[in-house]
Amino acid sequence: MDSDDLKAIENQRQALLGQLTAAEAALRTGLHTHGFGSTAREHMERARAHIQEAYVAINEVNRARTVEQLVNDLIRVQQVMDAATRGKSQRI
Repeated sequence: MDSDDLKAIENQRQALLGQLTAAEAALRTGLHTHGFGSTAREHMERARAHIQEAYVAINEVNRARTVEQLVNDLIRVQQVMDAATRGKSQRI
């Protein structure tokens, strides 16, 4: 690849990172919007996690989790949070 090709790839990478940043900002704003229920919020939280992982995949080759790994990690985190919530409510 010549320098023009490398510059074009870097320009595309920067544009994509900008789009991901804008999408994450929009999701963060949406998370503060009330009245749409917990399902919408959960989808926005998961979308935000996928955007963050895409950012890692673009910036750190071979460091990002696969989609399946990310989903499994998110499920495990949710299970721990649910267990902690149940534990608190049982102690009250």
